[in-house]
Amino acid sequence: MPTRDSRPDLLLERACPTPVCGVDEAGRGPWAGPVSAAAVILNPRRRLSGLNDSKVLSAKQREALEPEIKAKAVAWGVGFATVEEIASVNILQATGLAMQRAVQALAVQPVFALVDGNYAFNLPCPVKTVVKGDSISASIAAASILAKVARDRLMHEMDAAYPGYGFAAHKGYRAPIHGRALLDLGPCAIHRMSWAPVRLALMGKDPMQAWAEEDEA
Repeated sequence: MPTRDSRPDLLLERACPTPVCGVDEAGRGPWAGPVSAAAVILNPRRRLSGLNDSKVLSAKQREALEPEIKAKAVAWGVGFATVEEIASVNILQATGLAMQRAVQALAVQPVFALVDGNYAFNLPCPVKTVVKGDSISASIAAASILAKVARDRLMHEMDAAYPGYGFAAHKGYRAPIHGRALLDLGPCAIHRMSWAPVRLALMGKDPMQAWAEEDEA
């Protein structure tokens, strides 16, 4: 298990067939917006400093690492699954769709994938799941950063398209300002209508009453 001071490395990648990509997602838990995923094939000869699980990095750190990852990686890809797809197939399967699209977007197709978590999504190549992979595997950590930055950027755009909800600040996640906006304005087109907080708002109840576990990835 990684220690608090450890950083992701390429030990898992070196034990895999190559080329191997790391895959991670962002946005499984929010009340609004799509789920994103990224896939990254790192070049072991091009060092990337500061890689870590995107959740422990600041927005400024993630944004600084994004162009460096893209410049130094062998290949990278980002994919999304829409709110409509989340409603149609559920969040788990929509996450798989986003991951498939991220892998398919790679300029170099991998023969193996390291995927964060414990669910083996159906990808175009064999998969090894890695629990807490974004704190262990450098390629998964890189993917977590690209997925998070891409989704955050999109939610900034959604803030302009749907003013009043505060999407630029909370990115669609649970927040008091988001709950108040849902009550005052009602859901907008990018809200996940099947999510308990959104359903509560439609009934005129405080969305913050829904304290289901949320994945802040």
